[in-house]
Amino acid sequence: MPRTTALDPLFTAVDAAAFTDRHLANLAAGTLAAVRVPDFLDRSACASALSALDRLPTADYDPPRVPTRIVRFGPALNDYRGPDGRLDSGRYWQDAEAARAAWQRAGMRPDPIAIALARLGSAWGAAVAPATIGGQAVFGGTLREINAGALVHYDDINREFPIGLFDQEVLAQLAFNVWVSVPEAGGATTVWRHRWEPADEQYRQTYGFRVEAVERCQHVDLRPQLGDGLLFNPANFHAVEPNPTGRRIAFAFFLGLTTTGQLIAWS
Repeated sequence: MPRTTALDPLFTAVDAAAFTDRHLANLAAGTLAAVRVPDFLDRSACASALSALDRLPTADYDPPRVPTRIVRFGPALNDYRGPDGRLDSGRYWQDAEAARAAWQRAGMRPDPIAIALARLGSAWGAAVAPATIGGQAVFGGTLREINAGALVHYDDINREFPIGLFDQEVLAQLAFNVWVSVPEAGGATTVWRHRWEPADEQYRQTYGFRVEAVERCQHVDLRPQLGDGLLFNPANFHAVEPNPTGRRIAFAFFLGLTTTGQLIAWS
């Protein structure tokens, strides 16, 4: 049966001067598509962050797993998920500690991740805490350079680790990005009003899905501008458009709203 073409009037992307607690709550509830804050970082902060990138150890994803080239810094928990749905903890904690040390050595000043966490905590009314596993704080704050695009996919910690992972219980997950370099054309993030369902597996493509999975779904397109901060709910299918020239570089992390009303962060 084809999906409906009727539009949800609440599934919109808004620009705002700053993130608010209402933005966070509406994104968690699914009554908003995305919130963008232009000039979240000013040009000077973007230039400082960009100049420090050469001091960070970056690497490509494994091509069989991620067919489009994506350059990254910092461990993402999903990359350490074993076939049994458990975390490869030995490898993860080793890489997390190495990433923390590399971040300190890079001397990122101002620190885009620290700025973002502080502002989001202020908006929520309580500081954002790191997610923990067995009382140990996970790594939070990755760098991604995506120029060749990213497949349609979703991110959902509760599906990725269905037996549980964090000490905290996550009710809803949000994704944050701030761009320190943007291309002149291309590189848009598209977010669809669609969440995973079993029928989507017929469209499975490596880590993501073919576009047929969302071809009749409502969506918003968000082309990044330098310094933009973006929040959206990554349980909605989303993708990145390739950019023909230039560099598309963002710092990113996930936020989780817990059963106790706390915001936690991880990558």
